[in-house]
Amino acid sequence: MEIDKTTLADLSVLDTNEAFSVFSKLDFCLTAGGRIKLFDNFNKPLNSIDAITGVQKTLQLILQKQQYWPAQISNGSVMVIEKFYQSAVDEIPSNPTAVSAFTYKVFHGPDFSLVKYTAGHGFDFIKGLQLMLQHFYSDDSPLPLKKLLQKIQQNIGKDQFVIIEKNNKINDLTVPQQLQLANFLKYQYKNNMLELIDMYSQLDAWYGMAMAVKQYGLSFPEFLTGNQPMLEVKGLYHILLNNPVTYDLQLHPACNFLFLTGANMAGKSTFIKSVGTAVFLAHIGMGVPAQHMQLSLFDGLLSNINVADNLSKGESYFYNEVQRIKSTITKIADGRKWLILIDELFKGTNVEDAMKCSSTVIEGLLKIKNSLFILSTHLYEIGEGLKKYPNINFNYFETEVKNDQLLFSYQLKEGISNDRLGYLILKNEGVVEMLEKL
Repeated sequence: MEIDKTTLADLSVLDTNEAFSVFSKLDFCLTAGGRIKLFDNFNKPLNSIDAITGVQKTLQLILQKQQYWPAQISNGSVMVIEKFYQSAVDEIPSNPTAVSAFTYKVFHGPDFSLVKYTAGHGFDFIKGLQLMLQHFYSDDSPLPLKKLLQKIQQNIGKDQFVIIEKNNKINDLTVPQQLQLANFLKYQYKNNMLELIDMYSQLDAWYGMAMAVKQYGLSFPEFLTGNQPMLEVKGLYHILLNNPVTYDLQLHPACNFLFLTGANMAGKSTFIKSVGTAVFLAHIGMGVPAQHMQLSLFDGLLSNINVADNLSKGESYFYNEVQRIKSTITKIADGRKWLILIDELFKGTNVEDAMKCSSTVIEGLLKIKNSLFILSTHLYEIGEGLKKYPNINFNYFETEVKNDQLLFSYQLKEGISNDRLGYLILKNEGVVEMLEKL
């Protein structure tokens, strides 16, 4: 699924420096390498139902056999092994005897300590992979997992590792055996070991995804085959909210455009981001924050939410809004299946101009049947003229005023809102009183 950096930012999916992001929320990886692979997975949504279901089944198998996940492999072990290949140590005996091992210990004390310490972590890493093959590799393993474990099996099928398979921990080996293992890892197995670490990082990324599914009670969506766009979801909520309200939504070719209205703070933006985030997560093989979700495989996901001006280029807010819409139309006019999310279209111009521009854009987008659209606006007046189109649906978030206080239910209702509550918010925040006292 095609997705650009603007959409990832709009949906708060990726931001390594920000705790309040979808990536950070779902990061349960055990190693730094796993976190890097997870970040890479988030940057590359999948393009086929087979690939997506393969990841889904992999996560499900990890959840079923979580107790067998190798505790021997830790971030510390991986770091020690990687540092070992960057360290210069006096040559390790290749076929050490008790005497040569003792000699190496006496005359190369600091290096001996590092080599022995690293051999222990190398032992644990290979042992963990051996146990992983034992518990997770079979003819019935999900294809992505099976392919990766096959490569691991080919890499660790070495005679030098039989001693690891027959023992539980490094201290079960004699000192000469430990030095012999370290010699093999250092001088003959470097590229293989680094490749294994990279492969384990992907396993750890899947583990992190699986643990997020378990931690937050996410459900795996069902992908439907066919050329028509479809999205049906029940009990949808935003993954970043602690006490979210759930939504139900259905979009299909006969009704592929949702016209969304409601007052400020009523929940429009959160709803749009909830939909976009769930569809994105579905396309990387993750569980989604919903009770049930069915959807088609989308070719792309685009948003128009947080447009900004560009002072260095002298571009106004409105100009960049227009450019974003232009880019969107160019992409979705090719007949592929897209999900388009637009929040408050044409905020950068006056109301009359915004109404004319919005109506023109919406009527044009309504001609595109092979994509799904969700558009929010304060310009409820344009809704009446759009009711003649059969493939548009009108929903709003209701707001109640009691004793000059705003009450938000965050419930999605049928129809068009005509709430105008900006002045009330201004008044309740004390701004009107402050101005009167000037």
